[in-house]
Amino acid sequence: MKYLLIVFDGMADEPIEELDGKTPMQVAKKPYMDDLASQSVVGAVTTTPQGMPPGSDITNMAILGYDPRDYYTGRGAIEAASLDIPLEKSDIVFRANLVSTDGELMLDSTGGHISTEDARELISLVDEKLRTNVIRFYPGVSYRHIMIWHGGPRDIHCTAPYKFHDQPFKQYYPAGDGAEKLIRLMEDSYEILDNHPINRRRKEEGLLPANMIWLWGESTAPEMPSFFQQFGRTGAVVAAVDLIRGLGRLVGLKLIDVPGATGYVDTNYLGKGQYAVRALSNYDFVWVHVEAPDEAGHERDVDKKIEAIQECDQKVLGTILDGIKKHGYDVRILLMPDHRTPISSGSHSEHPVPFLLFDSTKPERNHLPFDERAVEDTKLRVEYAPNLMKMLFQIE
Repeated sequence: MKYLLIVFDGMADEPIEELDGKTPMQVAKKPYMDDLASQSVVGAVTTTPQGMPPGSDITNMAILGYDPRDYYTGRGAIEAASLDIPLEKSDIVFRANLVSTDGELMLDSTGGHISTEDARELISLVDEKLRTNVIRFYPGVSYRHIMIWHGGPRDIHCTAPYKFHDQPFKQYYPAGDGAEKLIRLMEDSYEILDNHPINRRRKEEGLLPANMIWLWGESTAPEMPSFFQQFGRTGAVVAAVDLIRGLGRLVGLKLIDVPGATGYVDTNYLGKGQYAVRALSNYDFVWVHVEAPDEAGHERDVDKKIEAIQECDQKVLGTILDGIKKHGYDVRILLMPDHRTPISSGSHSEHPVPFLLFDSTKPERNHLPFDERAVEDTKLRVEYAPNLMKMLFQIE
């Protein structure tokens, strides 16, 4: 038996007026998901533990079978693991976004989705100019990067930049011990980056500049048991974003690199499906993650979100199902969003999301739609998300 966890990040939403009260999941053409759902158990799950924020770090950790209340120490250290950055217990790790500002407003938390190549040049310059004996910057993918403060303060509180688009960013500056240092680094980065040739070119081309770093996701290195220890299966992860790859590396999953995977709507959907099928030949379990629907939700672009869902269905899920059939695998599949990313807010929501659980050896007859309506209509409600892995592996 082979096992698949397929997460289409932020795919779930809320009813939208311009879609006549429907959601992008309801409107999108997704024949592969719908057909799979007709043969699956369809349920609803709460992926965010009470009292915790509905970030992808927390929700994906829970879905993977690890209770965030026991293992979560913050986002930055998870992403640092993806980059294989060695951490000491005294290190405080921050996510360092390249963002777009006009000096006052947070225009875009993704730096206009700057390319990884250009972003590396900018972060390398920031590291050259701002690093010290205890502070270093490390390049990641696109706008997502890492800062490590050796022996940094633990009582510091930062805000994710996607939560306050088009608002004055100074009111969301870090607070607590060491906040003044972080603020100075962010403000100094604006002076370094705003007039950089890359950003001058981007402005001339009508693109948003990636002209400032924003520090958030403060964390320390987590200690997590391996996936094999937890579930007795070997595994791999197919993902572009450092957060998911970092979670995979922390629990001993093999990281699968897919050419052209970007963590955005222009990602190599087909390649993700193809590489997932290849990984099934070597591993018991494969986790496939696609960020695109979430990014479209953050941009509050309903058409882009619908298109991303359709691409996930046709090129990712369709390719995986065709590959499974070709190889004759018996499979169990858990497919779901990790959280809602409503177009209305452009942020995450803690509301329950639908999931489907498919077993090729025991297909079910199901009439519930695979979208947000199932959350209201299903009788299968999972309040503790780490139980999903036990359900996938049929562990009592």
